[in-house]
Amino acid sequence: MAKYIDIHPENPQVRLLQQVVQVLTVGGVAAIPTDSGYALVCTMGNKDGLERIKQIRQVGDKHHYTLLCHNFAQLGKLVVLDNAHFRTIKALTPGAYTFILKATKEVPRITLHPKKATIGVRIPQHVFTQALVQEMGEPLISSSLILPGSEEALHYGWLVNDELGHLLDVVVEGVVGTEGVTTVVDFSSGEPELVRVGAGDTSLFTS
Repeated sequence: MAKYIDIHPENPQVRLLQQVVQVLTVGGVAAIPTDSGYALVCTMGNKDGLERIKQIRQVGDKHHYTLLCHNFAQLGKLVVLDNAHFRTIKALTPGAYTFILKATKEVPRITLHPKKATIGVRIPQHVFTQALVQEMGEPLISSSLILPGSEEALHYGWLVNDELGHLLDVVVEGVVGTEGVTTVVDFSSGEPELVRVGAGDTSLFTS
């Protein structure tokens, strides 16, 4: 059964953050609040964790995972950026965007799209998510916590714990963002392609 941790949404307690970090560091899977709903997370090289996430989500090998990053410097080590991508992403982060890009060798192959070698990357504008990734010292692999048959991510930690506590190692109770899903922009083919319209401003990609 998952450890259930209630962390302050505006001033996350370091000792509680460290408890979550400890679970993730030894191979655990956590459900955490983000700016776009709850997400399942594990460390980048955690093959068993990724399998567990796939089973909970009931998704296949082509599922696009997203790296949660603390800042642009961290993001830039993980994906291939040209000057135009660099300027655009830097201007829009942190924010409600997911960017799909070609991955560097720093990213384990098991986390990539099997044919495109791409990964989603985010710098969320969310106090807890930022605090956790900073405390980890490395990005986290994430997948929106959307239950099979549903179209929206779960928004309440107690509900996540009731539904999935037996499948997880830790559930963090916290406040999620209210703006909905992220805007998804695919840069992997060179020109930006607006894949999903969400909370982020899309004017740069629709003019």
